[in-house]
Amino acid sequence: MKLLTLLLLLLVGVLIAKPVFFGFRAQKPADYAGTEPAFILEKHLSGPIVAEGIVYGPLGKVTNSFVAQMQGAWADGKGTLAEDFTYSNGASQTRNWTLTKQEGNRFTATAPDVVGEAEGVVSGSTVRLIYKIILPEASGGYTLSATDWMYLAEDGVILNKSEMRMWGIKVAELVATMRPAQTAD
Repeated sequence: MKLLTLLLLLLVGVLIAKPVFFGFRAQKPADYAGTEPAFILEKHLSGPIVAEGIVYGPLGKVTNSFVAQMQGAWADGKGTLAEDFTYSNGASQTRNWTLTKQEGNRFTATAPDVVGEAEGVVSGSTVRLIYKIILPEASGGYTLSATDWMYLAEDGVILNKSEMRMWGIKVAELVATMRPAQTAD
């Protein structure tokens, strides 16, 4: 009985430790220092951007997909990023971020459905953003802890992966691409 209890405790410990030390949450901005191309907020989050992505639920199955039209603008170390989402289930959503550059490679970001300030770090070809987001009432109105990583590819496309957690348990995941939108000349 003692051996079984010990094995169960060991298994629970491994399941808790794995994502913290070996998974998505284990990566740090320093892991990407010096990687190229350099992610420049004012350049890569500016102008018209289109995003396309999918949302995974807590069981790992796709629950929704989306297309988002974005518009970024910068002046004097401050940026705005307006996002208009259209989901495959017919829902729509807008979010307006305000980004403020800080010392070094850090920045903060705010939005109406974000609790307080999001904390961002630019490192090499990546950006990490950590924040708490309040879901729309139609989705339960819960407050989730979010970690976003954006990875800049050579061609200027940004690959975005986000994890949302509640009480430390992953409840949703988002994977998307962001690229400069084609404009009519």
